[in-house]
Amino acid sequence: MARYYSVEEARTMAGLRLVVTAHVPGLWSEAAKSIFDAKGLAYALVEQTVGGENAALQAWTAQTSGPVAVWENERPRSTWIEQLYLAERLAPAPRLIPERLADRLLMFGLCNELAGENGFGWNLRMRVTHATLLSDDVDEFSRALAPKLAAKYGYDATLIESANAQMVGIVEALRDQLQTQQSRGVSFLTGDRLSALDIYWATFAGAIDPLPPELCPNMPEPMRVNYTDPKLRAIGGDALFAHRDRIYRKHLKLPMNF
Repeated sequence: MARYYSVEEARTMAGLRLVVTAHVPGLWSEAAKSIFDAKGLAYALVEQTVGGENAALQAWTAQTSGPVAVWENERPRSTWIEQLYLAERLAPAPRLIPERLADRLLMFGLCNELAGENGFGWNLRMRVTHATLLSDDVDEFSRALAPKLAAKYGYDATLIESANAQMVGIVEALRDQLQTQQSRGVSFLTGDRLSALDIYWATFAGAIDPLPPELCPNMPEPMRVNYTDPKLRAIGGDALFAHRDRIYRKHLKLPMNF
C-alpha cells in the first residue's frame, strides 16, 4: 500500500510532494505520478480525499482536488500542463516534451483532449455522474458524491451525447496516430521517442480497459465496472492497448501502487 502524508505534514516537508486522490487509481493522479516516475524523480504522496472537505488542501493550494505538485517553496501546480513543465525542469532527461514544433503541437493537443477541461477524463466523470444520478442501484457513497461531481464538472444531461462523441473522437485519433507512427517504424505516439502523450494515454486508457487485478490491485469493483468500456476498447483496437501495456511495462511502475 502507498504511504500517504497529511497535508499538514507535507507543508513542513522539503522536496517534491504530490497531492493525489488516495487509495484509488484516479486518472489525473496516476498520470501525474507516472510523469514523475518516468523522470526518476522521488516524491512524497499526500492524501486528498474523494468527496471530502479537504479544508487543509484548500488552504494550501486554493482548491480541493488532486493531483497537485509542490516543489520546495514554489507555488502549487494543479493542472496537468504545469506539472509536466515542472517535471521537465527538475529532470530534463528523459525529455517528455518533443523538441520538434510539429510534434509538440500534436502532443499538447492530444494530451489536452485526454486531460484538459471538456476532455476525455472530464467527460468520463460527466458520464459516470449521469449514470449514477439515474440509477436506483448505487451505494451510498456514490450517491452522495454524484451531486458534488455534477457541480464540479458542469453536469447537464443534454451534454452526455457530445461527451460520448468527444471520447470516441480522441480514441479514434490516437488509434490513427499510432497506425501512422507504426507505418514508419516508430513505436511512440509522437516524435521518435517516449513523450508525455504516451504516458497520458497509458494512464487514461485504464478508464476503458483497466489493467488486470494483479497489476492494478485493490481497485474498487464499482470503479472497475465504470472504467470498463467495451465499445471504446473495440474502437481503439488491439494495437492501441498493446501500446498502453508496453509503455507501462517499459517506462512506468507496476503493479500500480495507490
